[in-house]
Amino acid sequence: MIDWFIGLLPWQQALLGTLFTYSMTALGAGLVFFFKDIKKDVLNLMLGFASGVMIAASFWSLLDPAIEQARENGDIPWLVAGIGFAAGGLFLYIADKLIPHMHFGPNHEREGMPSHLKRTVLLVFSITLHNIPEGLAVGVAFGAATQSSNPVQAMMGALAVAIGIGIQNFPEGAAVSIPLRQEGLSRWKSFVYGQASGLVEPIAGVLGAILVTRMTFILPYALAFAAGAMIYVVVEELIPEAQQTTTKGAHYGVFGVMVGFIIMMVLDVALG
Repeated sequence: MIDWFIGLLPWQQALLGTLFTYSMTALGAGLVFFFKDIKKDVLNLMLGFASGVMIAASFWSLLDPAIEQARENGDIPWLVAGIGFAAGGLFLYIADKLIPHMHFGPNHEREGMPSHLKRTVLLVFSITLHNIPEGLAVGVAFGAATQSSNPVQAMMGALAVAIGIGIQNFPEGAAVSIPLRQEGLSRWKSFVYGQASGLVEPIAGVLGAILVTRMTFILPYALAFAAGAMIYVVVEELIPEAQQTTTKGAHYGVFGVMVGFIIMMVLDVALG
């Protein structure tokens, strides 16, 4: 099975990997058919879990390989990683300022350019923004695997990224669809909007894989870029949202981060 997968083109591997991560988002969004409400403590746990997975993946699956690749290319490792990481954060910052969206916090804070779009659409846009670096991380990881001296091991590492992102997408899908249900949408519309937030991942994944295989010199920069974008999402959105509650409730977000970090670390180290 792994030999068949390795034989695919990088963009095909990225497509399959991100279709898996998207399907996990859709499965999570499907919880809206069984639950109308979600306790804040549970939501904190979900958001914290997603944060932990993304933090661990940013280092073991992206930054560490970026540094190693830069070293093999004869570049200055810390400089390449720093430039890519900063560029990823800057990209998300600019997107935050340009694309109209709304946060899931209690105040429903609006960001981006002025827009007359419905509030539910703006909420979906918020999560869609966060899924761009996740899809990019999977695509770049598969693109990097084809240029590794040990393709089987590198491919297992890329699969670990896809599995980890997919795992954290399950609660993230529920964290989109169930609040939309609370906003007054029907269960079906809440599901449609919730799963739609993950559709950007296959697009970003395929583009990322094609980019790093066509322009191999940017590979270490692209890996660090994806890491910076993911860390930006974690620090700017997920962790603050998981802390908007009582001190006791905020601990659930911390527990989620710890569990998510451990699971992603184990996947990366065991498979990669």
